[in-house]
Amino acid sequence: MLKTLLTIGHSTHTIEQFISLLKQHRVQGVCDVRSVPFSQHNPQFNRRPLTQKLQEAGLFYGFMGKELGARSDNPSCYIDGKVQYNYLAEEPAFVGGIKRLREGLKNYRVALMCAERDPLTCHRTILVCREMRSKDLKIEHILADGSIETNEDAERRLMALMNLQPDMLSSEHDCIEQAYDRQASIIAYVKQPQDSSPGTTNEDIHDRLHE
Repeated sequence: MLKTLLTIGHSTHTIEQFISLLKQHRVQGVCDVRSVPFSQHNPQFNRRPLTQKLQEAGLFYGFMGKELGARSDNPSCYIDGKVQYNYLAEEPAFVGGIKRLREGLKNYRVALMCAERDPLTCHRTILVCREMRSKDLKIEHILADGSIETNEDAERRLMALMNLQPDMLSSEHDCIEQAYDRQASIIAYVKQPQDSSPGTTNEDIHDRLHE
């Protein structure tokens, strides 16, 4: 049976708008793939208040930023300070996260959540959905206006964005993969000297102090 994976960016939505979008598309739970589940400009999407609001709305929250986030604690996943998605996708934690997500989709209608409004500017599409693609899975992106963009349409938009078109030497498949590679290089996280561990937030520290 064909399963569906949805994605959504919280962007600058109010929490009410965000939950409305999820319910519009019959989402049962959110899989948060932000490396750091914290938003300085949109605190309604910090991990703790978001979890509470989702639960109040009858939806579950799962954090998978350590497995499927766009950053890594492993220095070998970086070249000149920039994370390499192809290396990250081979990390045991990432591979395990993909497997866990596939298992979850057997029983639940899940939306991958990150921050970016446009799925093409986010690793949820360029990294995670790229690895999730299969014949038995339909991937759909919930856009800010509530409409759906299929992953196939997103890939065609990505090809156009990268000025790539199939020709006698390059198939559509080749162009799509090249477009993914180019966009990954553009949006990949670049480590800054002052950055803390990618999985650590003020909320995490608070939780540890009060365990």
